[in-house]
Amino acid sequence: MKITIANLYPDLLNLYGDRGNIAVLCRRMEQRGIEAVVREYSIGETIDFDSADIIYLGGGSDKEQKTVCGELKKFSSEFKAYVEKGGCVLAVCGGNELLGEYYKTDSETVSALGILDIRTEYSDKRFIDNVIVESAFTGSTIVGFENHNGRMYTGDYEPLGTVRVGSGNNGEDSKEGFVYKNVTGTYLHGPLLPKNPALADRIIKSALKQRYNEDITLADIDDTFEMQAHNYCLERFG
Repeated sequence: MKITIANLYPDLLNLYGDRGNIAVLCRRMEQRGIEAVVREYSIGETIDFDSADIIYLGGGSDKEQKTVCGELKKFSSEFKAYVEKGGCVLAVCGGNELLGEYYKTDSETVSALGILDIRTEYSDKRFIDNVIVESAFTGSTIVGFENHNGRMYTGDYEPLGTVRVGSGNNGEDSKEGFVYKNVTGTYLHGPLLPKNPALADRIIKSALKQRYNEDITLADIDDTFEMQAHNYCLERFG
């Protein structure tokens, strides 16, 4: 079995060590005998959505995020078709804002990709905190770190989790992130996946099912260090 990860614009969307999420997905697949291929895309390249099993969209500063937004609009119809067919996406921080109708900065409103019914307002009060959420999506807690001025409103989409510690999407509705089909959006950095193996495996299983059209049981692997990091966050911040 083989899974291809399309890492979109890592030279621009590279804040907060989020390349670690790619490393975790690859390592957890390789430990189970699944070939993991990473294809990095830069500005000016055509994205091959047909070959992508997981699309990763990370976070960047306002300038880089706007550049990526303009580039991705060239592929918005293909990207939306990929999502609607059940393609797997992990979008972090600015990445999940890009999937919506628009996002606001301190100086402008940027028309986003319009793939999902999400809107992001701006506040001059920044949310910077460790976060703990209770997640029905993974059946476990999720821990991470948030750092954003955006106030994201996700409507009726299922949240990634309910905030126990921290602010989440907007500091109002106790939601963190969102889930739509096989799209997972979140503001959580850290990077996120090294401390949340259940979420990493959920993404891998979704990608495998979409590619091979069957439910595949993942072999157990040793999560001792991952859960030590996870539980440390629970004990210190929970």
